[in-house]
Amino acid sequence: MAKADGFAMLQGHVEADEAYVGGRRPGKRGRGAAGKTIVFGMQERGGRLAVEPVANVKMATLREAVLRNVEKGSTVSTDEL
Repeated sequence: MAKADGFAMLQGHVEADEAYVGGRRPGKRGRGAAGKTIVFGMQERGGRLAVEPVANVKMATLREAVLRNVEKGSTVSTDEL
């Protein structure tokens, strides 16, 4: 199934995780660090990758990203955070 913009949705077994990216800054590291951008990545096992910035790591936000990028009926694996 392809989206209107020509992007083929990920399918099969898809692994997903979020990461905080940005330069080194003094203070807190990792989750909740100031000045970092949250990026959510999804990859087919042995295949294509989709990455997008997200506003937060709440379940509803990440679920919407998965629904936009992963074909219905696929298996999605996460770290269950």
